[in-house]
Amino acid sequence: MRPHEPRPIDLAAALAAVGLPVGPGTGLLPTVTGITLDSRAVLPGDVYAALPGATRHGAGFAGQAVLAGAVAVLTDGVGRELLGDGVAVPVVVVPDPRRVIGPLARVIFGGDSEDDGGAPALFGVTGTNGKTTTTYFVNALLEALGRSTGLIGTIEIRAGGDAIPSALTTPESPQVHSLLALMRERGIDAASMEVSSHALEFGRVDGVVFDVAGFTNLTQDHLDLHGTMEEYFAVKAALFTAERCRTAVVLIDDAWGRRLAETADVPVLTVRTDGSRSGGDGSVPPAEADWTVTDVERSGLGHSFALAARDGRRLRVRSGLPGSFNISNAALAAVMVLAAGVPEHDLQHALDAHDPFTTEVPGRMQLIAEEPASIVDFAHNPDALERTLASVRRPGGRVIAVFGATGQRDESKRPVMGAVGARLSDVLIITDDDPHDEDEAVIRRAVRAGADAAVTEEGLACEVLEVFPRADAIDRAVALATAGDTVIIAGRGHEVWQEVKGINLSLDDRVELRSALTRHGFSGLSAAGIES
Repeated sequence: MRPHEPRPIDLAAALAAVGLPVGPGTGLLPTVTGITLDSRAVLPGDVYAALPGATRHGAGFAGQAVLAGAVAVLTDGVGRELLGDGVAVPVVVVPDPRRVIGPLARVIFGGDSEDDGGAPALFGVTGTNGKTTTTYFVNALLEALGRSTGLIGTIEIRAGGDAIPSALTTPESPQVHSLLALMRERGIDAASMEVSSHALEFGRVDGVVFDVAGFTNLTQDHLDLHGTMEEYFAVKAALFTAERCRTAVVLIDDAWGRRLAETADVPVLTVRTDGSRSGGDGSVPPAEADWTVTDVERSGLGHSFALAARDGRRLRVRSGLPGSFNISNAALAAVMVLAAGVPEHDLQHALDAHDPFTTEVPGRMQLIAEEPASIVDFAHNPDALERTLASVRRPGGRVIAVFGATGQRDESKRPVMGAVGARLSDVLIITDDDPHDEDEAVIRRAVRAGADAAVTEEGLACEVLEVFPRADAIDRAVALATAGDTVIIAGRGHEVWQEVKGINLSLDDRVELRSALTRHGFSGLSAAGIES
């Protein structure tokens, strides 16, 4: 997804604009129209950024990039040595090309230009859980206000009406900047983006300045990358600096959010959505906030509530999506749009007239059937799983949960997830998620150990089963269910491929759940378009 009318720029001028004057021996640099670090995505006129990878250096693909039309190569010293004299285009050598390509992509794709109406207003959302839903909520509210929107996230990338599936939560920086250029070209008013810790760690949003950055929460996840929660927090906090955003909206339901609100060096609006949660051992009183959720009531499968400002102003808000955590997602989205300068009366009219926070988010508390209540969710860490399971129980009905753990990720959370599942389910079916290159049985054993220990030590009545493959586990859950029960399939959400030993197997929890419901005599709701 590139602009249809790229703007040629002299590469030497682009490099100078990001503080990289051309050194001696580089030669005459060409005019360029794009930049990419994927040799398969090179278009004529591109700079090919040859970066070191996990197993191979990108310089090994430079020949392919030049054949596709690359007119220059940007790389490091190792890449220069690998290239030797075997490339027929100028080679620019920088010490750390990954930290350069974001700002350089911004310049090459015209991110500093105010022509054609300027850039869309940018909303970035980070945190452990809730990023996807919050970005969908922000977009739905903006569309209710009459704005045209774009989206960059886990599920899909949209530039107006066009949508493509996503491979990463946040694409690599050249793709981000090319997408923003396409949105400018199409006159899109606003765009929402999920900003993962991986994106911040690996420079995927370098050169991007968000008008409003939002923070959801911080719970145990991705410690295989970050090592500790302190390091994980430090990476997230990097978004809330003047280099990356203009203003921030922070949920302060937990201690990490309160700490972020205190340390961010940009203007911050705080939002409290759960006054009973102290964010730790219960010794910390609920924090005062600029906006506070009050008067929560059930509304269909979701909730209605008020957002009360410090000075007494109030907004009436509703989300029809299941899960009390969607109160937090909706509140954050509403205040983020307010922080962008939308008048309160306009926002309230959009909320009343269009019910934007009932928009369906693929694979996020997605309702597949009503009897039994059958839900697919992406919850794949202990906190998300706890919030999901705690929110789906119906009076008189059982909770039948199906989930596993991902291979080659933080192993310490596996027994914790098993224990959470045992505490909050009547029937827990442990199965496979994406094992990647790990032994599936070893992963299941770790999850089950946590579940069995919780049942034994806490005297729980939960029945723990181990069923695999995953499609069979989903079928078993439905076979055990009655119309008044809730079946929750957690962990994979919108994903349609299961990676096993390097092979992608077709597997969509929503499709499998619908098929199982039909086999066992239940009726499902109509399929969402995104699934096809």
